Amino acid sequence: MAGRGRHRDKPHYHDRAAQPYRCNAANHARQRLVCDKRLLAPIGYVIQDVVADAMTVEAVPRVDREGRPIDAATKRLMHTTMQTLGRVAIIGGGIIVALLNVAMFSGVENMSETDKVSVYVDIFQLALIIPVVSVLGVTLGGWLKLRNMRGLRQKGFGAKEAWEMVHGHIEKTAPNWWILGGSLVFVIFTLSMGLSDVPYNQEIIFSGSLAIVLFLMTRLVQVLDVEARRVLVGTAVIIFVYRAMPTPGPGETWWIIDELGFDQQFLSILSLISAALALFGMFIFRRFMAERSIAYVIAFLTIVSTVLYLPVVGMYYGLHEWTAAHTGGIVDARFIALVDTALESPLGQVAMIPMLAWIANSAPSNLKATFFAVMASFTNLALALAQLGTKYLNQIFTVKREVTDQMTGAVVVSADYTELGFLLIAVTVITFALPMAAILLVRATPLRSA
Repeated sequence: MAGRGRHRDKPHYHDRAAQPYRCNAANHARQRLVCDKRLLAPIGYVIQDVVADAMTVEAVPRVDREGRPIDAATKRLMHTTMQTLGRVAIIGGGIIVALLNVAMFSGVENMSETDKVSVYVDIFQLALIIPVVSVLGVTLGGWLKLRNMRGLRQKGFGAKEAWEMVHGHIEKTAPNWWILGGSLVFVIFTLSMGLSDVPYNQEIIFSGSLAIVLFLMTRLVQVLDVEARRVLVGTAVIIFVYRAMPTPGPGETWWIIDELGFDQQFLSILSLISAALALFGMFIFRRFMAERSIAYVIAFLTIVSTVLYLPVVGMYYGLHEWTAAHTGGIVDARFIALVDTALESPLGQVAMIPMLAWIANSAPSNLKATFFAVMASFTNLALALAQLGTKYLNQIFTVKREVTDQMTGAVVVSADYTELGFLLIAVTVITFALPMAAILLVRATPLRSA
């Protein structure tokens, strides 16, 4: 329920209350370790993500068990299903984390801060099993391809022919020095700016990164025909705008915890419900995503998510108090949060699937991983823009949480949620109006959507 649901794992920013973490030589040794982690972890994530995206393409068979080529419509549905399964894997990890949080934070109201930190340490240690799961997945994929080759050999196909049916005809890919050089510039620029204390650091990083990625896109889409180029660009624009929408930031979460009385365990339960229903919803929407254009899908998601966010806005103005008074306390804040989460959660992971499926199905076979990487970089930059938008909105509508001195217990900063309602309304209007405007803009131009 907290936030709009469409942005996952994003840091939030708040005026003076949550400034970006600076990694510089003046930091303490422990803080430097945190900096190293923040620099190295994304590298691992990016490599794993690109490899995983490329493997999803390889997982879709080219021929059926009899060796007959699979028709285009069926293959498109299979690619959509495979990208859906990729999101299922992400959500599945979220469910496991949520279950761990629910179990390990049981009795959180009686825990000291030291005990809470110890629980977080245990959870991070358990996360070390993730690389083992990844290696097992690669091993299983290799075994399945070997089994399919044996099946085709038994049907009478030769070894070389069966190998090409399973793996496809692999073309040698010549290095694209524009892409490689541009990527190197992108990395150097991002790291140098991220480690500096230049004023407006975030804005400079976003603007420079966007310029570089747009340059890479213009070089990459030249291998496509005109119609495919229009489809890819139009789809990317719509998804970029949809993912670039700001959120209320941490102020909403503070209010949920402080004013509505939601604790870590209840928030973990909401996360668990959201993840579980997202799995269910993605399978329900699988054919819907395969048969509808991305413009239709995004319009549907925008309208529904806006409607489902209205109860959150309403609770700020006392909706839960009114409903509780008229239902004998049944429909209270927690009831509304549970229902709202149950309805909204299947929508959050849907937006990216159609574009990923289009790349898997339509991009040149020897450049699919490159397309995945460049287009993912472009759409992920939308999340950086969303962070900036969140920061600016929180500078306009100031929300403060109570801060006390740990030694004396004296209140250092008083809580002030008087402008949170305006912030929630502003976010609701922006996240509805801009995606719909982007869809209308694409439809009014020669661009198309997948």
